[in-house]
Amino acid sequence: MELNSDVLWSAFGLMLIFEGLFPFLSPDGWRQKMAQLLALHDGQIRFFGLVCVIGGVLMLWCFG
Repeated sequence: MELNSDVLWSAFGLMLIFEGLFPFLSPDGWRQKMAQLLALHDGQIRFFGLVCVIGGVLMLWCFG
């Protein structure tokens, strides 16, 4: 798969769609989840970030 700017812009656009769905459909639920995230410790947030990065790399490796 050739990585060019069209693919990157498409991926960025898709990410924005998914990131915007929850606050658009349920602003109150989104606000409550953000308040819960603020209560997490740094280590918990870092672990979640690491899991997301590993998941993304695995998806790219499997499907890319």
